[in-house]
Amino acid sequence: MKRLPVTARTLVASSAALLTVTAGAATAQAAPEPHAPDGFVALSTVDPTIIEEIRYFTRHNFVGERVDGYQQPVCILTRPAAEALSRAQTRLRAQGYGLKVYDCYRPQRAVDHFVRWAKDVDDTRMKAEFYPNLDKSRLFPDGYIAERSGHSRGSTVDLTVVKLPATPDEPWVPSRPLQPCFAPQAERFPDNSLDMGTGYDCFDTLSHTLDPRIQGEQRANRLLLKNTLEDLGFVNYADEWWHYTFTPEPYPDTYFDFPVSKASLTPAR
Repeated sequence: MKRLPVTARTLVASSAALLTVTAGAATAQAAPEPHAPDGFVALSTVDPTIIEEIRYFTRHNFVGERVDGYQQPVCILTRPAAEALSRAQTRLRAQGYGLKVYDCYRPQRAVDHFVRWAKDVDDTRMKAEFYPNLDKSRLFPDGYIAERSGHSRGSTVDLTVVKLPATPDEPWVPSRPLQPCFAPQAERFPDNSLDMGTGYDCFDTLSHTLDPRIQGEQRANRLLLKNTLEDLGFVNYADEWWHYTFTPEPYPDTYFDFPVSKASLTPAR
């Protein structure tokens, strides 16, 4: 066999290597996203009357940018959790109220995004609203951020109560000065929620569901949410008035990572 000159052989080898790398990259890019297992549903298919304001799909959250894994602003839950929420909605609507969800199933990649953000102590762009009295270095020790979240198991939801008919939420304007999440309701970011004493995702002890400093109408509003959900099988996380987990969980030990997208609920072909 006739040997190629050194220069030609080098060019062929380089081209082959380039093709290998390109093919590998294409294969990696073409890898399908994981799908939800049977038993997960879009909340809107179970009860379209529940308002969905998925904050991590937006920039208005404690990170200050859309969170990894949130491809669409859709609430995904295990079917038992979604059906229990629908029953809660029916009870509240009879009293002139309704539910609004801020977050539902949360992929592990989103939790990983939170962890990376928490470790970057210099990124405090949203501090003035979400953790004005907390040094960012305390996020892990104080339990505000962890490497696993019950949301990734699919039966945990962050939510609030709104008065019906609900007024439209005002859009978040990035250029508007941030206000503390525990400021009086008229001074906080406009939210059509009942006054719960703090905004959603407020990293402060005032967010503890039964904090004794929260009294009057604010306490009554928290108890309306708490009593309604607990009667239907939900358990509150005591440090966050908005955080509830339906029990028994269909997947108590599994932390999923499929994206927040309706396509995740379509069986893989």
